[in-house]
Amino acid sequence: MDFKQLLSTTEYSFLKTNPRLAKRIILLGVGGSYAYGTNNENSDIDFRGITLNLPSDILGLTEFEQYEDDKTDTVIYSFNKIVRLLLDCNPNTIELLGLDDDQYLIKTSLGQELLDNKDLFLSKRAAKSFGGYASAQLRRLQNAIARDSLPQQEREQHIYNSVKNALEDFARRNEMFDKGNINIYIDKSDNPELETEIFVDADYKHLPLRDYEGMLGAMNSVIRDYDKIGKRNKKKDDNHLNKHAMHLVRLFMMAIDILEKGEIRTHRTDDLELLRSIRRGDFQKADRTYSDEFYALLSDYEKRLETATNNTKLPDNPDMEKVERFVEYMNKKAIEGEFGE
Repeated sequence: MDFKQLLSTTEYSFLKTNPRLAKRIILLGVGGSYAYGTNNENSDIDFRGITLNLPSDILGLTEFEQYEDDKTDTVIYSFNKIVRLLLDCNPNTIELLGLDDDQYLIKTSLGQELLDNKDLFLSKRAAKSFGGYASAQLRRLQNAIARDSLPQQEREQHIYNSVKNALEDFARRNEMFDKGNINIYIDKSDNPELETEIFVDADYKHLPLRDYEGMLGAMNSVIRDYDKIGKRNKKKDDNHLNKHAMHLVRLFMMAIDILEKGEIRTHRTDDLELLRSIRRGDFQKADRTYSDEFYALLSDYEKRLETATNNTKLPDNPDMEKVERFVEYMNKKAIEGEFGE
């Protein structure tokens, strides 16, 4: 696939004509399956990039976080926003700093300086961020299997366990539970289509609405993901499940590389045989559950991640003084119009 030639088509003209993009883009690379090397004939093409903020964003009153083009599945983050995401080792964005050289379609001198300084963003936070994303993938996988293979009461119990895990993850990241409490439980349902159902009792005082909304969103995302499964045809659904399974393992691989070696390796050249095998469904059984071999593989990666987290030489958190200096340097270039070539 000639991606650079694709960028010259009218479909991608916004990259050259939009004043927030054009010469201000410092990095643009392939994303998704093409970035990991796990693409097949059905894979979508998507691009991810970084653009410098306008002077008015930095010194004035305008705000800009990202540009999205749904038709081409292209997302361009502002420099200031992606810095915030990189500081948390956000898996969806930090992978942009770990592509092979030929996977970058635009890379200016400032883009290269960002790549040269990517160590600034590596810390033990990777264990939590990648581990959190991996847990979400595992929940989606388990929810999908449970929907098709368990009686309604057992399915509801499975959803309950996933919702409870999501709620505990949310609680670890927030400090709202000193303002009250929430209790989720399963009881007999009044809905004639359900035997049992998950219920919620909540008691809060002076709780910011946005915090409450975030907590509900964390739980609703589990229900939403669960309900989506089964609305597809079986073949498409199997592809969806196997893709989840593959990404679950890939997230562990990338996290371990970051913690053990201090490396961001997005293109999984040495792991493609295993990842493609998972995506093909080689670990899926006839009843659409997964083999003991697959769960043994997951267990091994979980242990490796725990060991890597305990033994890593990475700091607990990024050195914010160094990060601040680098951000100031880059934003000064953005203000002065020195975008690099």
